[in-house]
Amino acid sequence: MKEDKNNQDSVTRRNFLKQSSTVVGGSVLGSMALNHGVFAAQNDELKVALIGCGGRGSGAADQALNTHDQGPLKLVAMADAFGDRLEGSLKNLARKHGDRVDVPEDRRFVGFDAYKNAIELADVVILATPPGFRPIHFEEAVKQGKHVFMKKPVATDAPGVRKVLAAAEEAKRKNLKVGVGLQRHHQAGYIETIKQLQDGAIGDINTMRAYWNGNTPWVRKRADLEAQYGRKISEMEYQMRNWYYFNWICGDHITEQHIHNLDVINWLKGDFPVNANGMGGAEVRVGIDYGEIFDHHTVEFEYADGSRLYSQCRHQVGCWNSVSEHAHGSKGSSNIGRYMINGDRVFRGGKNPYQVEHDDLFNAIRNNVAYNEAEYGAKSSMTSILGRMATYSGKVVQWKDAINSGISLLPEKFTWDAMPKSLPGPDGMYATAIPGKTVVV
Repeated sequence: MKEDKNNQDSVTRRNFLKQSSTVVGGSVLGSMALNHGVFAAQNDELKVALIGCGGRGSGAADQALNTHDQGPLKLVAMADAFGDRLEGSLKNLARKHGDRVDVPEDRRFVGFDAYKNAIELADVVILATPPGFRPIHFEEAVKQGKHVFMKKPVATDAPGVRKVLAAAEEAKRKNLKVGVGLQRHHQAGYIETIKQLQDGAIGDINTMRAYWNGNTPWVRKRADLEAQYGRKISEMEYQMRNWYYFNWICGDHITEQHIHNLDVINWLKGDFPVNANGMGGAEVRVGIDYGEIFDHHTVEFEYADGSRLYSQCRHQVGCWNSVSEHAHGSKGSSNIGRYMINGDRVFRGGKNPYQVEHDDLFNAIRNNVAYNEAEYGAKSSMTSILGRMATYSGKVVQWKDAINSGISLLPEKFTWDAMPKSLPGPDGMYATAIPGKTVVV
């Protein structure tokens, strides 16, 4: 196992998502990666690298390897900040996929810069670290001329979104194929329901609702981590292992999770919001291990045509839960995720969208089909960031101001002894945003 030393707002609003949904529905090292350009024939063996070997990365690698019926492929390199995560993922993938997993010790890379080595060995790169690293990794993959599948969200702040948008344009110029893990775009029931709504099934759509209300996800307590590893861990390591609760690496759950629902509404509208206002806080989920994020957000997004999206996301136990999207128009309403229009179900069945998104990407790679989901992935990530800016500041935040914000959440450098920007106080608690005082643009 190799370890490094560190162990625009110019897109036409109405067209960018419609063009993206239509598209959907280098440098190499020796002989490891394809040496005849980015196009791969059906009988070429594609080399895959996994960057970020946690649960989300392992699942994406599994689904990528499941596309072997389209043509041969192998997982040939893996990279993660933590060696234990890499080894666990490798063991599970090898058990299931056998000789399609070929990652000897010299192609396992650990540390902050490990991604560069793994990308160099691949034709197709899976980017599945916590999202704070996504813009850096995507930029490098495109620079090296690789096809990419990246998990959502693709950034946690506006500078990251702009970096992804710039890399997306470069990917188009290089004819690289890019998939983003907003899998509802590959879910047949969503595709059919949204098509009918866009064709006028409920008339002019003026109001939308979106929810991701549920229970608190996992937490990795500092005391438990130090007991597990038998040593004190640095602040950087703690925040990376307990990444869900820190904005620079997660984006808050409105970005990390609720992006799915916000993205559906953007897709429905063929547009993205012009502004947002909202409120939120950390009311129930508090304590030294819950970092700086809120446990609830309520946001009103306004679109250019005057329509409104009313959005809720909440992590509180014992409350009403819903993960859903709804549209209301002049001729009726729709529960989009249940494929219901005016009380009638318009679709039944369908394949697993988590697998279909990989099937579609690898088909595009092998058959040289135009395929780039990075732009709408970045814009939907920015929609969720806009909502967070509104709840953190307590103000109406304009899209144009939000996307041009110069405020970066990332640490100044990535080393194990470097300090993230958010640090605990003497009582071990992290400061959360204060509406009315917190500056977001």
